[in-house]
Amino acid sequence: MAKKKKGPKQVLPAQPHKFTKRFGLLDVVVQKEKKFLYFIAFSLIMAGAVYPYPSIAMWVGFAFAGYSAIANDSIQTIGTFIGSNEDKKWYWQWLFMGLIFVGTVTYSWVAFDGDVSYQRLATPGLEVAPTSFVYLQLASPIILLLLTRFRIPVSTTFMLLSVFTATSGTILSMLNKSIAGYIVAFISALIIYLTLTKIIKRFIKGEAHAFWVFAQWIISGFLWYIWLAQDLANIAVYLPRQLNVYEFLAFTLFIFLGLGFLFFKKGDKIQNIINEKSEVRDVRSATIIDLVYALILYVFKEVNNVPMSTTWVFIGLLAGRELGMRLRAQDSSVKIAKTLNLIGKDILSVTIGLIISLILAIAINPAIQEEIYNFFFN
Repeated sequence: MAKKKKGPKQVLPAQPHKFTKRFGLLDVVVQKEKKFLYFIAFSLIMAGAVYPYPSIAMWVGFAFAGYSAIANDSIQTIGTFIGSNEDKKWYWQWLFMGLIFVGTVTYSWVAFDGDVSYQRLATPGLEVAPTSFVYLQLASPIILLLLTRFRIPVSTTFMLLSVFTATSGTILSMLNKSIAGYIVAFISALIIYLTLTKIIKRFIKGEAHAFWVFAQWIISGFLWYIWLAQDLANIAVYLPRQLNVYEFLAFTLFIFLGLGFLFFKKGDKIQNIINEKSEVRDVRSATIIDLVYALILYVFKEVNNVPMSTTWVFIGLLAGRELGMRLRAQDSSVKIAKTLNLIGKDILSVTIGLIISLILAIAINPAIQEEIYNFFFN
């Protein structure tokens, strides 16, 4: 039988290689936050379009600053309030805090001849309202909003006020007062929780008495008032130092409605910084935190009119509290190391915000640039 002649082997035609689609961490974040990032991009474009027109730019800057400052600083003043009142309707919380805001800002407007900042903007270097704007002054609250979204508790005082300061001396005064606030808050909380942890633990056993709910709402309201007296300057810095009645109504209504949105969102992303701390959802523990914080802010409010970072005070308070509780309970070295890691992360976050705000202030202000040049080269 004759052998069949083998033909040439058939070779499959070459096909282009199909690369597997891989998603990195950045891709996941972008996909998850797509709408928010679109909003940020639109806001940055809007800031670029309106900054040459001061009468429009001041209100656009105020709107961005108002929402970003309150969204970022919600962890300080109403974060524990939101965390420990999850069973309450959001609109009752909003109306309570919203009406306190209206009363607080109205008192300042009447008592200080149209000034809604409790004279914090009378500080040298901030006393003159801007008559023109540069792009970065409008972009800074948008950057703050972006950092807030990714849970970085940036100091709004440095982020928003430093881009308007006329001298580096004003920034140094704010920095010194803020560092002092952090140290006082850290030491106070550490001592309180080292010495009183057992007593505090007894208070927060079992179901909370109705008295605690009443006490927390009152103390949280007092804290909210003190915080507003300190930080309204961060929002009002874009506007005239004396507001007429129509400007005052626009200022008040915008922030009042912004608070409503914040309560509806239950504090949004930044609220996680509160929720990861120990026992803050308990109304009794939250009341103690708010009381200590309110007293520290009140003392610094009375020292002088220089604005300070309330964020730094609050981060110091939480840090001292966490460390005091761990040391008093004689926890394992692993738990203490975890607490120190949390403290370090929070310090890193506010430091990043400080560096960004200083870079913005130097980039914007020729007077500060000249001071730095003279310091290093003369």
